Amino acid sequence: MTVFKGYMKIIKYNRWLIFMYLAIFFGVTIMFQAATGNEEQNAYQAHSVSIALVGEEDGSFLGAFEEYLGKFHEVKRMEEDTAFLQEELFYRNIEYIVRIPDNFYETCIKNREKLSVTKIPGSYTAFYVDEQINSFLNNARVYDAAGFSEEETAQALGEMETGQVEMRNAGKNAGEVPSYAFYYRYLPYLYMAVLCYVLGNVLSAFRRGDLPRRMKACAVSARRQSMEGFLAAAVMGAGLWIFSISVSFLFYRGSLAENGSLGYRLINSLLLLAVSLALAYFVGFITKDSSALNGIVNVLSLGMSFLCGVFVPLEYMSAGVKRTAQFLPVYWYETVNDILTEYGTITEQVKIRIYQAFGIQLAFAVALVCMTLAVAKKKKA
Repeated sequence: MTVFKGYMKIIKYNRWLIFMYLAIFFGVTIMFQAATGNEEQNAYQAHSVSIALVGEEDGSFLGAFEEYLGKFHEVKRMEEDTAFLQEELFYRNIEYIVRIPDNFYETCIKNREKLSVTKIPGSYTAFYVDEQINSFLNNARVYDAAGFSEEETAQALGEMETGQVEMRNAGKNAGEVPSYAFYYRYLPYLYMAVLCYVLGNVLSAFRRGDLPRRMKACAVSARRQSMEGFLAAAVMGAGLWIFSISVSFLFYRGSLAENGSLGYRLINSLLLLAVSLALAYFVGFITKDSSALNGIVNVLSLGMSFLCGVFVPLEYMSAGVKRTAQFLPVYWYETVNDILTEYGTITEQVKIRIYQAFGIQLAFAVALVCMTLAVAKKKKA
């Protein structure tokens, strides 16, 4: 097992490089998970707006209007003081001002005049409040057209219930993104960077000086040397995979184990590992020194990470970028990861999509192995 020991000795020599990329991986994962997780949680939540009602008008209809807005927002009664209101708006103590005219019901419902409002320019919350006010006034006009009095209209609007929405997308996660999905999204960068750098350095070391001639002259056959090299690479890959998966269980504990997609995630990560090992061997055979290795590995790991949905989710990619990324193996890993994140229940149709992506990743791994063997054969010739 001389060759195997030689591989493992060089891998051990590069342990600080492995630790560095592990630190980068966990730092990036924690940072992006914290930032993107909060964004996902707040993406579809209603926001309360601070609204000021200005005017001396009073009555049942205005009371119903104030009660309606109070269901969604923080509503304040204020006096007409332009300087004070501008200051409150400037400091964002209030975000929306509604000026109530005299004879509110007569002016806005019977005469159908618009309410005078002041809002922060370009604020999306202002459009949100606009739609709610228009909805209330339009409902009031319907009641008025039906012959209701002001008091009856106010009472009917006060008893009107707001709509309740319940997400029932069968088989999906109802818009929720599991926290561990971010961890598995960034695995490709870790696998490609660590394996390509370390195995590239190992293969480069075994081709320096007169070592190749000495290995040809030794009693160990070339086949055994190759098998011991493959065994060392497999041991390193298995160690990296076991460590990364164990950390995911440590971080996410029950939530990962309880999810029905765990088996698919493990298979997906194993196929990614196979692709990364095959890519590492190919890069190791085509590079002659560490400078060339660093350049190629940076282009491959960072390039595929940005194009295939590791650092930037695929949903934000343009159609042209996605078409290009389909010719790269990491795209299909991220496709499976996104499917498993979106669906809580894996149906037969979803399984077909997952198995197709598995097959494509396996085909990439086989193709890379064949290319490596072709390059090795050409160099021996």
